[in-house]
Amino acid sequence: MNVRFTNLPDMLSIAAVERDTGIAKDTLRVWERRYDFPRPLRDSNDDRVYPADQIEKLRLIKRLLDLGHRPGRIVPLPIEALRELSSKLMHEQEQENRQSHGPVISQDEMARYLDLLRSHQTEALRLALSTTLMKIGLDRFVIEVVAPLIKNIGDYWAEGKIEIHEEHLFTEQIKHLLRTAINSVPRGHTGQNEELARPRVLLTTFPQEQHSLGLLMAEALMALEGCVCVSLGTQTPILEIAQAARAQKADIIALSFSSQINQNQVVDGLKELKSKLAPGVEVWAGGENSALRKRPPEDVMIMSALQDISLGIKAWRQKHTS
Repeated sequence: MNVRFTNLPDMLSIAAVERDTGIAKDTLRVWERRYDFPRPLRDSNDDRVYPADQIEKLRLIKRLLDLGHRPGRIVPLPIEALRELSSKLMHEQEQENRQSHGPVISQDEMARYLDLLRSHQTEALRLALSTTLMKIGLDRFVIEVVAPLIKNIGDYWAEGKIEIHEEHLFTEQIKHLLRTAINSVPRGHTGQNEELARPRVLLTTFPQEQHSLGLLMAEALMALEGCVCVSLGTQTPILEIAQAARAQKADIIALSFSSQINQNQVVDGLKELKSKLAPGVEVWAGGENSALRKRPPEDVMIMSALQDISLGIKAWRQKHTS
């Protein structure tokens, strides 16, 4: 017999859990039957509602799934084992980043930003970040500070160390800084006339992708390389992307994919977009989505790291000026 509750202020509906964790409602129901987790309660309307401890576990599960683990192995695990596994993987990734991608933000600096975020010192956080930006320059700020910060903030959110409104606050501060910095990069600063500056890059995301930080980071690095960047923002229909590429005479379409978007939507969408583009228009894709590593479509340039952007632009120019 289902026990029904009339006052559940700290519970989330299944739709809210889907938005919060990125795990589809159908998947939650399947896991409930197959693995006996999650174990939702029922509200007065007999609808599923989920307590905070289960949501925390679902966040950890989603992060581990994005790193390649299978549901059958991790969903039945207790939350303590998931935390331990997540911490181990975080440490391994930090070591890999230090070896492969140069300096990573120090733990002391990360702790300083996190303390400001948790104490809701918005202006102090913005000042600390903007001071670092002025000291090291936009390219290093994007690669060495913003990228590691985004990952660390995501890990803290998954582990329940920060609230989602705090994660949103951090995101807005970074967006503000990057937009301001991008607007300060002179047009044609490499000595090129804007009409002649190439490549011309159109930046956007697919309709299922709401996250914009990846786009802003890519746009910042491309602007520094002297590209003409046209951003459509997020969630642009594929047909509209193709039409915008023609109207803007784009040489490259740059797309960002977070781990939240379904892998099939990434692969199928890229194939569909390529079929609608004029010959010679390249598609570049980057982000944390596993499909870009496991199932990269043909004729799509995968940016595995932010450092690849500069190399990709240099290679494009060599090919088109020779």
